[in-house]
Amino acid sequence: MVTFFRRKAAAVTLGVLALTLAGGGIAAAQPTTERSAAQVVQPAPRSDLQPRPSAERVREARAALAAESEIGTQAIAGAVSFAVVKSGPGGGVNLLVRGLDAIAAYKYGPGQYEVFFNRDVSRGGYVATIGTVTVPTPPTGEIPLPGEIGVAPRGYGLTNAVFVQTRNSAGVPTDLPFHLAVHTR
Repeated sequence: MVTFFRRKAAAVTLGVLALTLAGGGIAAAQPTTERSAAQVVQPAPRSDLQPRPSAERVREARAALAAESEIGTQAIAGAVSFAVVKSGPGGGVNLLVRGLDAIAAYKYGPGQYEVFFNRDVSRGGYVATIGTVTVPTPPTGEIPLPGEIGVAPRGYGLTNAVFVQTRNSAGVPTDLPFHLAVHTR
């Protein structure tokens, strides 16, 4: 009798496994509810391409590297540079609030920013987060808006710049303030 149950258990186990694999897994019925179009959030199509910098920005980046003769294009061992950038209008307005080694921040399009430093940061590690840019008095514990942020070395030969893309929680490019840290060795 024991042998009979072992064989039956093995057959049942194999049968359940076969049905699970054939059916694509086990699913539980969920009640359906009507959702309005405003409740359904669709991720936005993403573009992984950085916009081409203007000739003026390229000149500005090269001038910043040349102006810092004691730093120049050499990375400082163990250095951390940072920038705090506000969201705001584009069109050549410098959005840099404060920073260390950061000299300017500009907006290209919705959620697209470039941050310039006074040294070569192309081989650094970048860390960014959505963040507030003001220090309220007294401190209120202000929390930034939710969102996403991505960072990359700035393309097109700008070795002293970092490209930043901010998005809302649905993945739509959105202007958000952020903090950026660049670590070099």
